Amino acid sequence: MRAVITGGRGFVGGHLSRHLADVGDEVVVIDREVDVTDRAALTGALERSRPDIIFHLAAMTSVAESWTRPAEFTRVNVLGTAHLLDAAHEVVPEARVVLVSSSEVYGAVGPDDLPLTELSATRPVNPYSTSKLEAELVGREAVRTRHQNVVVARPFNHIGPGQSTNFVVPALVSRMLEATAEGLHFIMVGDLSTRRDFSDVRDVVRAYRLLAEWGRPGEVYNVASGHDIALSDVAEEIRRRINPRLEMLVDPDLLRPVEVPVSRGSFAKLHEATGWEPVYSLARSLDDVIAAQRAR
Repeated sequence: MRAVITGGRGFVGGHLSRHLADVGDEVVVIDREVDVTDRAALTGALERSRPDIIFHLAAMTSVAESWTRPAEFTRVNVLGTAHLLDAAHEVVPEARVVLVSSSEVYGAVGPDDLPLTELSATRPVNPYSTSKLEAELVGREAVRTRHQNVVVARPFNHIGPGQSTNFVVPALVSRMLEATAEGLHFIMVGDLSTRRDFSDVRDVVRAYRLLAEWGRPGEVYNVASGHDIALSDVAEEIRRRINPRLEMLVDPDLLRPVEVPVSRGSFAKLHEATGWEPVYSLARSLDDVIAAQRAR
């Protein structure tokens, strides 16, 4: 099949491109050269590529940045999704579209709410998660009113080699490597008390490809490991691998205005539809992230 990936040169897009090529798909990458808020540019890109599948990854993704640029997050994440679906409906109305959302749409939950399923309440607590939930609604409306073939993926936190240091795991790795190289005995960190559900990006992109084939239009699917772990434990695993003598000190400037205390998802619906389950362990993911950053 011929696949188009918006945002295809980013962290996830790069891994998805490689996975699609490995399974025999023809891959066309759309990135910054096509503004997703420009309907005409998107229409032209789809006319040239004529895809069978569209993976919509292009988005603004930093929760911290969303607090200072909420209107821009709405413009790119919501309006960009609407323009993409409009262009797809015009050019390739039969194409399957996999919209990548985020588990952030569930918001702040407590232990009694876990594990989160696709039927759990959505209560966004930051501009980023609000924009992703609104993008989901745009996709589901396209299914309802135009019968477009749209599936929504809700990934939980994912990690892997090549991820930006704007995200917590590669940020911790980078700080520990730099501190060790400079002979320092401490690094600054944010709130490490929160618990997160981490999946390896290579498992995540495999789920996206399976949803492109087996997902049901209009349905939402969690992509999760089914386990949560405290960031403090993740940081300790990284410290043990890099420099056990490093001390971690909290920097107030690294704290978010609102923090989700715990998140853990169920992948039962995804497994039932596609047979997907995680393959990569957290230990393997951390080893690969550290190796990739050392190689730089």
